[in-house]
Amino acid sequence: MSMKYFVFLIALSGVFTTVGQKTSSEKKIAEFDAYVARVMQEWDVPGMAITVVKDGKVLFKKGYGIRELGKPDAVDTQTLFSCASTTKAMTATVLGMLVDEGKLSFDDPVTKFIPELRLHETYVTRELRVRDLLIHNTGLAGTDYFWSVMDISIDEVIKRLVLVEPSYSFRAGYEYQNTMYVLAGLVTERVTGKKWADVMNERLFKPLSMSQTVPGRSLSNSKNMTKPHFGVKGERKVLDYIDDSEIGAAGGVWSNVDDMSKWVIAMLDSSKHAGGRLVSKGTYEELFRPQTIVPLGEYPTFSVLKPQWITYGLGWFQHDYRGKKVNFHTGSLPGLTAIIGLIPEEKIGVYIFGNYDHAEVRHALMYKTFDWFALGGNRDWNGELKVLYASRTKAYEDEVQSFEKKRAANTKPTFSLNTYSGKYSSDLFGNVDVRAENGKLIFDINDKFIVAELPHWHYDTFYGPIGEAGQYTLVATFGLDAEGKIATLNIDGLEFERKDIESQGD
Repeated sequence: MSMKYFVFLIALSGVFTTVGQKTSSEKKIAEFDAYVARVMQEWDVPGMAITVVKDGKVLFKKGYGIRELGKPDAVDTQTLFSCASTTKAMTATVLGMLVDEGKLSFDDPVTKFIPELRLHETYVTRELRVRDLLIHNTGLAGTDYFWSVMDISIDEVIKRLVLVEPSYSFRAGYEYQNTMYVLAGLVTERVTGKKWADVMNERLFKPLSMSQTVPGRSLSNSKNMTKPHFGVKGERKVLDYIDDSEIGAAGGVWSNVDDMSKWVIAMLDSSKHAGGRLVSKGTYEELFRPQTIVPLGEYPTFSVLKPQWITYGLGWFQHDYRGKKVNFHTGSLPGLTAIIGLIPEEKIGVYIFGNYDHAEVRHALMYKTFDWFALGGNRDWNGELKVLYASRTKAYEDEVQSFEKKRAANTKPTFSLNTYSGKYSSDLFGNVDVRAENGKLIFDINDKFIVAELPHWHYDTFYGPIGEAGQYTLVATFGLDAEGKIATLNIDGLEFERKDIESQGD
């Protein structure tokens, strides 16, 4: 055999191998595609979109289902969804850019940039650092009532933070905190002299060519946008968007998988992009360095996964999976979900959007992606997590039934309904106007931000469904003072005092 012929055979063999690998790869992607479509239906999600990145390239991306139930518009790779809390990593990255430019340090006092900030404890006010805003260790429990029951500006939030009592000692634990990320966005504004939204556009979305990504839903003119969906009494419902304008830095970004592919690629490769890199190598490493120990109960999925450790970096959760470090974050707004997952060691990343409230198929698909395209194995993540979350749904339903079974029969309110009518207020939680109407009490919370119509439940408690489609419930209980007058109102744990207590009738 001549050397020339031998070389030809080697080359030919390479051609056949390449063709074979391509066919195998196509088959693998087709099987994954079918898997995603199937499990989405099993979780009743109307629409989803997913992108998988491997070795610096988009391996797979696709939209599934529809943008809104009852309408034919399909989800595609340009359909906008809420990034929700996956926004946090973007906010942290932009702060990292300012660190690289010497405009701030992660260890600068927050009061250097927000001098009017006062927390409940003077020591914490003084010692709170920019880093603390990003790692959920401030000692404050979740303060989402700033967004869920009232519509107030960030300036007003800052005024009220001094009233929030800590639930654990400063830096002594973990409690997920959206409000601190909103403050991080304000730090960005104070340093740059520009709105957080403008900074995100200029420093993040533009360099990465994320042309359709916006730092708030209302900032997009796209008609290709999904709607939120909820499960209400066994039926899927289309509901309206919540106003997410005030939570920008914590969860305001909207995007699609075309654009998020670019974000995933950059985050897998030390923030590199076509024009350079977003942050220095040292700052990139700092973003992913574990900062806070996270309890196992933070995500129900961990009870199945059983990681050896769970931490939080600067905008990223972290845990071990099959000997690899996973950086990930979920995002959840009412009726909308997102998740991003990275294994830098394997150069693989995934981003998943959904338009159904807390559809945890996102977790199943993230780990399936890691196994399917990088780590191997055939663990039935979908089956295991469906069992887990079905049991949690059942436990919640049982809890509601247990509460309702404990209703004291044949009771009536202490007073006539008109006596409960009046004004109730809290320096922290705002105001509630109560009035009687058609045998029920109407609770106007913070100037019609929430209006709840609740029937009598038992004694001085009123209970019933609220929300656009009755997707939530509310419990309101009145308390009496020593003179037998109505003095307080507790709404789902938020305490208000009656301001016109002396004007009550008999």
